[in-house]
Amino acid sequence: MANVTLLEADARIMKSTTHSPDIQKRKLLSTLCHVSTFSSWLIVPLIIPIIVICISEDEITIENAKEAINFHISFAIYYAFLILSFILIIGFVLLPILVLVIIADYVLPIIAIVNCVTRLNKPYRYPFIFRLV
Repeated sequence: MANVTLLEADARIMKSTTHSPDIQKRKLLSTLCHVSTFSSWLIVPLIIPIIVICISEDEITIENAKEAINFHISFAIYYAFLILSFILIIGFVLLPILVLVIIADYVLPIIAIVNCVTRLNKPYRYPFIFRLV
């Protein structure tokens, strides 16, 4: 009998599951949904996740696509509110919040992409967004 440690068994399981076609497809489509937020500001970040929802049968991939849509809609609402507040001249008080929103708009999708590649069995949940879809 070969003496197999727990770490070796975990490594074998991860090696066998991370190279299967379904896991690779999950990684690719989930990452594509979150990368789409960098492609454009209006339409593309919504279209790509919607296409992924239509073609995918994997629940985790669909949840990641929904989160990407919710992220884009939420940040569109945040930007619209901040732009409206600047038009009404009270926005200069909210300037630090605008800076935080801009930083979060770039940092949170990067965190989501890393999460989709490393944590394959759990969809990423963005903080501070409205869950509309």
